Amino acid sequence: MTTLEVLNAAASYLEKNAVESPRLNAEHLLAHVLGKKKRIDLYLEFERPLGEAERAPLRDLVKRRSEGVPLQHLLGTVEFLGREFDCDARALIPRPETEELVELVLKEAPTAQTFLDVGTGSGVIALGIALQRPEASVIACDISREALALAEKNRARHALQHRVTLIASDLLAEIHGPFDVIVANLPYIPADDIAGLSREVRHDPLTALEGGPDGLGFIQRLAVEALPALNPGGLLALEIGHDQAGRVCALLQNLNYRNPAAHPDLQGVQRFLIARKP
Repeated sequence: MTTLEVLNAAASYLEKNAVESPRLNAEHLLAHVLGKKKRIDLYLEFERPLGEAERAPLRDLVKRRSEGVPLQHLLGTVEFLGREFDCDARALIPRPETEELVELVLKEAPTAQTFLDVGTGSGVIALGIALQRPEASVIACDISREALALAEKNRARHALQHRVTLIASDLLAEIHGPFDVIVANLPYIPADDIAGLSREVRHDPLTALEGGPDGLGFIQRLAVEALPALNPGGLLALEIGHDQAGRVCALLQNLNYRNPAAHPDLQGVQRFLIARKP
């Protein structure tokens, strides 16, 4: 079978198994098996015959993808802010919305020098900030030591060992401020909604998804703990659920944060909440 025939067969199998964007997934998986850096490289080899030694690992990956294993877990990497990071089941798969969170933080705090990323997971927020703001000091914390091990791998991948500090901590329990910015993408999905998530999302750690009965348990705790850990005028930036903006704004107002405001993602969803310490 040629490269094109194998690619078409893989895409057809994924489509029959209700995988979104089957052709794109097939291209990523075949490029991975063949050691291609870019999917476009496959188009230059459509007529190349592929032997069993190349088709066998692809069949395994396609089968696992059809069963709901996320593409990022199969590839072992994910792109975030134009850079590649390691990605596996130890932490939440970074989503495009979280790229927008980092961009919003840097825009809202153009002179900030000290950053704390709470619930860092794979480390992409903290490392993304450090890569885009070379003069900044960044601390990243997480309660999961497995997630921190993945963050450490990504920190080494981008040679940021001397600029990003990783700390095991239940929110801010082991953290000493103050900081100019505290940013977090904490679990915010209500417990009763977990069962309705897509099969791909359910491969993320439950501890990175579930935010208690109303989804706001961790956000409420962080809002309280962040106030004494911020410099005067310091920024708190949160990624939140699609229907949580009003409740989180009210929560921050009750804690006397200044000017809490929701910001939309590129889909128009009120996905981010920004507020400042008085």
